Amino acid sequence: MAGSKLNWLRASVLGANDGIVSIAGLVVGVAGATDSITVIFTAGMAGIIAGAISMAAGEFVSVSSQRDSERALLAKELYELHTFPKEEFDELTSIYVKKGLSKETAHKVAKELSEKDAYAAHIDAELNLDPDNLTNPWHAAIASAASFLVGALIPLLAIIVPPASTRVPITFISVVFALMITGSLSAKIGGANILRASVRVVLGGVTAMVVTYLIGTILGVKGV
Repeated sequence: MAGSKLNWLRASVLGANDGIVSIAGLVVGVAGATDSITVIFTAGMAGIIAGAISMAAGEFVSVSSQRDSERALLAKELYELHTFPKEEFDELTSIYVKKGLSKETAHKVAKELSEKDAYAAHIDAELNLDPDNLTNPWHAAIASAASFLVGALIPLLAIIVPPASTRVPITFISVVFALMITGSLSAKIGGANILRASVRVVLGGVTAMVVTYLIGTILGVKGV
């Protein structure tokens, strides 16, 4: 259960990060091309809708494939238990031996667990799966889309609320702070170095904004 929640949280943070970076690059690029707040807002909203749907669809397909694999592993384990009970018992014993138990203790543990619920004992020890708590593609899709939407709103609001003269600098600052937060959360969840992860995420986001802004400035027409 903890592992499932951890994966869900990690996916949500990464989804928010994707929303921040992709929409920031989009609206800053459009702002480099035109001063029209209507055009900028329309482009931003289109990007948010398309991005959220894309994230949800991608996550749904990915998690559905993972769930299918988990179900196939569970079915395979059940078949092997019915067909090769002795071999499966020996395998369970060897797992506990590898975990540090003596052969005698491992044999006793495997026997007691098998007598209680052999199937549960094997899928826990061999597969580390809970058949009642498999990954849910709908939960993953909704979480991914929602986190993308929340992250994307930051650069969108930062670009449309301030006056034209300050909207791009304010968006840059807002995005940098937002990416520092998502980078720190992602590193904390994964047990990585927070400073290194934050710098890496911020540099990626800043690079995206600088590149799209320059392209928009070169190709765009002010006052449209």
